[in-house]
Formats: sequence, C-alpha cells, structure tokens
Amino acid sequence: MTTTVRTPAETVGTLGERALIARIRERLAPPPAWLLVGPVDDAAIVARERNAYDVITTDACVEGIHFDRGFVPPKAIGHRAVAANLSDLAAMGAQPRLILLSLILPPALSLAEFDDVIEGVLEACGRHRVTVAGGNITRSPGPLIVDITALGTVRPRRQLLRTGARPGDLVFVTGSLGGARAGLQMCEFGAESVGTDSASPKGRYLWPEPRIRTGLQLGRQQAATACMDLSDGLADGVRQLAQASGVGMEIDADALPIDANTRQWFEGRGKDAILEAALGGDDYELLFTAAPRRQGRLRSVQRTTKTVTFTRIGVVTGDKATVLVRGSRRDPMPEGFQHFLGEP
Repeated sequence: MTTTVRTPAETVGTLGERALIARIRERLAPPPAWLLVGPVDDAAIVARERNAYDVITTDACVEGIHFDRGFVPPKAIGHRAVAANLSDLAAMGAQPRLILLSLILPPALSLAEFDDVIEGVLEACGRHRVTVAGGNITRSPGPLIVDITALGTVRPRRQLLRTGARPGDLVFVTGSLGGARAGLQMCEFGAESVGTDSASPKGRYLWPEPRIRTGLQLGRQQAATACMDLSDGLADGVRQLAQASGVGMEIDADALPIDANTRQWFEGRGKDAILEAALGGDDYELLFTAAPRRQGRLRSVQRTTKTVTFTRIGVVTGDKATVLVRGSRRDPMPEGFQHFLGEP
C-alpha cells in the first residue's frame, strides 16, 4: 500500500477530482481476470460468470440520516456502506463479486477522513473478496454521501426471494436483534465504557457483519422458502416478507434473540427491550422461513456456518395478519421504520 504524506490542513477541496480518484486507484488490489476493463476507463467491462444469474443492488449512506460523523469514525462509514449492500446480496443467496463506488464529498472533508473512508471500503471488500470495479466522485453542497452499487452471482434455483413463504413454514432469524439500535443509542449518549468489538452493541452498529456465508448456504441447500435482510428492523422485515408472499406471520416475542448487554441497556433506561429489538434497524441479520420437512437441510446449513446462530421466532399463517404474540396478548406487528415517515 502506498504511504501518502499529508498536512492537517489538507481537504478534498484542495486536491480535485482527478487526484482523489488517483488516490483510490493506487490502493486497489490487482484486478481479477474476469474484470476485463476496470477503473481506468469510462465504465467497467466484466466477463459474465457461466451458468449464473447476475444479482444487482444499490444503497446510499447519507450523513445525518444513516450516520453521524460526530461519533461514527470515517473508517466505519466506509465499512457500513459496503456491508449494507453485501447484506442485500446475502439475502438473495448471492456471492458478492464487485462494487461501484460513488462518493459525494463536501469540499471541507479532510484528506485524513477521506483516506479512512476509503480504507473502510477496501477492508470490507477485501474481507469478502469483492472487487472495486469503478465509480465516481463529485462535490456535495452539504452532507457526505457514500453510494454503492454491488453485483453478485447466484446459480439457477439457488436464489432466495421474499415470495416463497407458505402457511405452516417456520420463521427464523440469524444472530441477535436490537444490538445495533442499542449501539447507536450508546454512541449518541457517549457511553464510552461500553466496548466497540464486533460482538458488542456499539460494534454491531459501527461494524455490521453481512451474513454472506449463511445466505449462500441457505440458497445452495434450498433450506429456506423465503428470505430478506433486516436493515430496517424485524418489524419492517416481517411485514415485508409476509406481504410479498401473501401470507401472515405470528412472531413469539419471548423467542426473540436479544443478548444480555442489549437487554440491559434498554431496560436500564425504562424501555421495552422486545419492542426496541423489533423496531431497531442496522442489525443486518437474515429473516427467513423454512418448511418443517426441510429441517434436516437447515441443520446442515447450521453445521456449515458454525458460529452463526438460528433462532425460531414464529410461524407463517394463512390469514395475512402480522402479529406479535406476548403471552396471552396478540398485538399487530409495529409498522417499523420508513424513510420520509420518521423514526418509529
């Protein structure tokens, strides 16, 4: 990796677009053979993978909406932008292949912050063997925006969709819920005593881990009937998955996997841990359904993914209602987060 000397006063506005692009190119890994033309030209040329479908997604991370530069380190901004897109591919059972990176930068952004954002992007890509195939840099009159388009591949009949859930299927989630929401609140409250490792609530928010291997195995072994990621929270995911499949879901509130640190944070502030976990976004876990007759395949997926836990949290019904069951109470599933409609 090239070492660049910079002064504290340097900003992206002092260099210009071409120098910034060159600054990124010098840090890229050698391109794979299937990337026929990469970032040096107007557009990338990619050799298609044989006997596979292309899976394409895009997601933007906007300052003030998805992150606050006051407490989210620049490196984490880059990491989170990549993770959000790779999580969408994981939910489709796709193997990530490449990203296109668009940066919309305020001129006052320091070169140190710029370099750290890029470092976060490249480290996340390197971790999952994803190639940066090109992109764009432009000026922002306001917030910092990291906009990524990601491409992956999936074999025929191995793709995961939202439309396959059927009455009688069981509902599962990977990992735990609510950690990222608790971590965001910890960052906002300045809870410095709480760790930032990947398993802590702060770490779950700052350094989310897309469930790529799990999505691949669910698809390859045809263990799931429907799947989506939980970027906007469980409540949103349950509603969307049920609507896409034309079914209902009953979710057992007591079964939701909420780790001890997350539960302690919410309850210590007089909040309902179950409701907070259901509404919280940025967990990037997978919500999926599986037919009871395919539990053997699901156990095989669990053996393959090893460290990722699966928790059964409910059942698919035929009445098209999404219900949160809490003991003898049956409440409608909360609406969840939607852009333009504000925080739930």
